[in-house]
Amino acid sequence: MSLFEQLPLFRLPPAGPIEKRRHIQVADRIIGYELRQAAGRRLGMTIDERGLRVGAPRSLALHEIESFIRSHGSWVVKKLDEYSVRNAPRHLAIRDGVRLPLLGGETLVRVEAGANRIRWQDDALVLMARPDADLDALARRALQRRALDHFGPRVAHFANRLDRTAPAVALSSARTRWGSCSAKTGIRLNWRLVHLPPKFADYVVAHELAHLVHMNHSPRFWKVVEGLFPAWREVRDELKRRATEIPMI
Repeated sequence: MSLFEQLPLFRLPPAGPIEKRRHIQVADRIIGYELRQAAGRRLGMTIDERGLRVGAPRSLALHEIESFIRSHGSWVVKKLDEYSVRNAPRHLAIRDGVRLPLLGGETLVRVEAGANRIRWQDDALVLMARPDADLDALARRALQRRALDHFGPRVAHFANRLDRTAPAVALSSARTRWGSCSAKTGIRLNWRLVHLPPKFADYVVAHELAHLVHMNHSPRFWKVVEGLFPAWREVRDELKRRATEIPMI
């Protein structure tokens, strides 16, 4: 047995499909799409709640692929708009025209050509993206900044009511916890709370800050929570139901 047969680490992996995330201008819209290229694959498109996906032979040039997309531009825009007005899916691909729930309202996502920067313009989130940009990542960055801007003053408000110094605020992306808090590490809040009305983040902030007084869930702990946020029972129960509405970006 040769050295290379003993060490599969050095073998080249089999050639698989090439996947890329790209953007294209169709009429007055900038549309994101996932491109999958592989030997023997036919040129075709599919659209679902994840957005536009294009399959193409590996040998086909990009300008030919994008010419094909533009030739079906009316259909592409129509189908994407149909999905955008349906109930928000759990997994949501960011693209031009998508609406995201934000602090009890909605924000419209607009995609423009640019250098991978973000800005908020009135009620719209504007992603100034390169053709190969990860729009999901850009949107997450913007939403996390908005979440931190919102959470900071709420933490200060409830800490003041506890007569405590406001702890350092950080964000979490946990899938099973809304927050955590300790005097040593500060408070961490799940940034996805920014998709819900403000009362839910307020409940989580009150709950976590109460742990600065009691590091348990004893009756005395819940008494502190109630002093900070009297409607905690109703909002806690509603949060369990509303959690399934939060889009996963």
